[in-house]
Amino acid sequence: MPQTNRTVHLEEDISIHIFTASAAMVGVCLTVIGLLRVVISVRRVTTLADDLLALDAFLFLTSCLLSYLALRTRSVQRMYRVERLADGIFILSLVLMALVCGLIVYEVV
Repeated sequence: MPQTNRTVHLEEDISIHIFTASAAMVGVCLTVIGLLRVVISVRRVTTLADDLLALDAFLFLTSCLLSYLALRTRSVQRMYRVERLADGIFILSLVLMALVCGLIVYEVV
């Protein structure tokens, strides 16, 4: 039984980390969108990066909300499923952000 309690505690720790990191990443995406819009208006370039960053912010927000739901649920099985979904969306969002960074460097600079 102690092993099960330890596993549940570890799962809650993962949800907390996903929740805080994804919430911070929403702010990062919004900040970069604002900075990118300034660069776009000054240099008169067109880029798809701001649209992709808006999608990325939405994905991070989804991950944040799912991890919050995992923290609030009472069922261990449901918590595990929702947390895995939040984790997958978080990783997808990180990969998309890395691709957007490459796109920004390629198109804007």
